Amino acid sequence: MSTVTSVTAVTDSLQQVRPAAEPDSLRAELRRWLDDNWDPGLSLLDWRERLCDAGWAVPAWPRRWYGLDLPSWAADLVSREIAAYGAVGTPLGGGMGLAGPTILERGPDAARERFLRPILTGAETWCQLFSEPGAGSDLAGLTTRAELDGDEWVVNGQKVWNTSAHHADFGLLVARTDWSAPKHRGLTYFALPMHQPGVEVRPLHQMNGHSSFNEVFLTDARIPKDMVIGDVGAGWQVAMTTLAYERRFGGMSRPRYARDGGRALEEASAEADEHFATYRWYPQRAGRADLIIDRLEAGTIDDPLARQQAAGVLSLQQASRWTAERATAARALGRPPGSEGSIGKLALSEVARRSALAHTSLVGAHGMLNGPDSPDDGTVPEILVSTPAQSIAGGTDEIQHNIIGEKVLGLPRDPSVDRDIPFRDVLRN
Repeated sequence: MSTVTSVTAVTDSLQQVRPAAEPDSLRAELRRWLDDNWDPGLSLLDWRERLCDAGWAVPAWPRRWYGLDLPSWAADLVSREIAAYGAVGTPLGGGMGLAGPTILERGPDAARERFLRPILTGAETWCQLFSEPGAGSDLAGLTTRAELDGDEWVVNGQKVWNTSAHHADFGLLVARTDWSAPKHRGLTYFALPMHQPGVEVRPLHQMNGHSSFNEVFLTDARIPKDMVIGDVGAGWQVAMTTLAYERRFGGMSRPRYARDGGRALEEASAEADEHFATYRWYPQRAGRADLIIDRLEAGTIDDPLARQQAAGVLSLQQASRWTAERATAARALGRPPGSEGSIGKLALSEVARRSALAHTSLVGAHGMLNGPDSPDDGTVPEILVSTPAQSIAGGTDEIQHNIIGEKVLGLPRDPSVDRDIPFRDVLRN
């Protein structure tokens, strides 16, 4: 392998690819760089450092923040090309999907300088600390408090439904810093160091037998003063940015790496194993519409009502895919996340519910059986107890209806008696 191509050399050559930034030219430029720089013998961290230095990790980001100032569509193109080449791309998980985009968009520069590069290289991992036992759909009603003590914030409270909190380095934390302000205006968004004595993470056992989530107890946890994302008191706006990215972050496909292809590939494969172990029940959460045709053909293909039910599920699933493709096209044009996220989320919830109903209708009472003697080794009962999560995760269906009604249809907000009074005066259980 030749010496790593410098950022300046890459960006200078890309200036010749633009102004049109044609996909074929960009693809050829990336291939030349990979020919010169891909080395599977490197550690995964060293390879991603190289990818980051050259701007190929996030080509649509600004050059100052490790990108190449390319159009939004370049991100998907570059990701696909790196995979097709047999190399490794950016890390999996909430760092790239949630923390990185939020910090890039909201800043400040001190946070970008501290966090973005370790996110891109995978040196630091992240989880999300939003929901609380008394503040789920009404997230602005959260009561975890952060108080400034010299050069540090001191945090006390409890969070829940925190995926991967047990091994994250940092948490995206929203806490209340001003109890005299109305509930949406007294919040601040932090990067919380997770590895400290004041942070206790406990796994939650789900009714489907998995333990993907945690609850996190914060007791005098400390956050350096400069680890605020956005501005103090503007945490609600930053949280909405993260949630918009979360609705785009839902679709995940597992990359396949050759385990004997070199150190970088072996480490990337182990990283993927660990990441996707958390989400191994997510296909069941989505309803497993992909299994309906096989189940139909196994015994009820001649039943017109069963065929009609299956057709309804698969038609809705295809319409949902088209919505997702429109959202992808909008991102390629550089548009920010919009209402299509809420519409797509509602569609996925409906697909999951209809799929669960179709499975139980096709299997009958045997669908209540679990274990090796049940249909598909217990897949159907796991679907039944997993699909309710689809309507809750990432913002409940009721919240998505409100977003669409208010932001898209222009309907009036629901009446509220606690939006404009100091939060300390809001009645709570």
